[in-house]
Amino acid sequence: MFKITTILSLSLLLVLITGSRVFAQQQIYNYSQYADNLTSVNSAYSMLDKAGSVSVLGRKQFIGIDGAPSSLMFNANFPVESINSAAGIYVLNDQAAVEHQIEFNAFFAKGIQLTQTSYLAVALNAGIRNYVGNYSQLDASDPQFMNDVRETKPNIGFGVMLYSARYYLGLSVPEFTIRSLGTASEQQANYLRTHYYFTGAYLADVSDDVKFKPATLVSYLNGSPVLANVSGTLYLKEQLGVGLNYRTDKKAAAMLSVIGKAFRVGYSYQFGTSSNNLGGININTHEVSISYRFGNVTENKLL
Repeated sequence: MFKITTILSLSLLLVLITGSRVFAQQQIYNYSQYADNLTSVNSAYSMLDKAGSVSVLGRKQFIGIDGAPSSLMFNANFPVESINSAAGIYVLNDQAAVEHQIEFNAFFAKGIQLTQTSYLAVALNAGIRNYVGNYSQLDASDPQFMNDVRETKPNIGFGVMLYSARYYLGLSVPEFTIRSLGTASEQQANYLRTHYYFTGAYLADVSDDVKFKPATLVSYLNGSPVLANVSGTLYLKEQLGVGLNYRTDKKAAAMLSVIGKAFRVGYSYQFGTSSNNLGGININTHEVSISYRFGNVTENKLL
């Protein structure tokens, strides 16, 4: 056990060094349970639920390893039915070894009816992002890591979503870069660059007691490969969800959720699918989500 722990610790440090920057190479918001937690990706998604809600989602890699990547997301939505709108906040907190990023956003979304069953929602979000990279803690004698990085930037974003009771399709830019601040180079500041997202899902009836929801989340950052998530979830009696997720960076996840009108609890286990993961050391990720709905709660939320 000690040998395995030591190998994992060294592997994590190697990812930091050879990857130049952890946050610089990863897309934000690519969690497994995205299909039910989209407000931080596209604030227009808040219009799909007439109830208010508060939710928390946490991710953790390398359980038991100090400095392992972890993320925590908090979201609160408040409907404004009198003007067919919604407002709220979301907070993101990411930690990986010597890197720490925190972001706070407030948003406002407005929906308009297009046909008898379809709607279009438009949303704006604004906030602030802060990044700290204490690279000198790795090796102060190495020129590549001797300088720490401090970045604080204002943030603005927008999103649009076409939706009905059966589907949603959305485009969003939740983090639109306004200008550069601080001393970090352009390569170091990839985590503060503009990200683009496409989202979609459809809720189909398999039988009276079974529903199926395929969903996708596609993300793009200039200079990085397109990253696509594809998932499928079966809902049994609208109370139990069982699903699978696959990402094009060779990661897969199994998902389980327990659903009630007011409360929802979800769990996912993500693992690598490449040949060096299967049968070897696996970069597994545990993800837990908890949400509470209040106000106009008339039925279980599946979409």
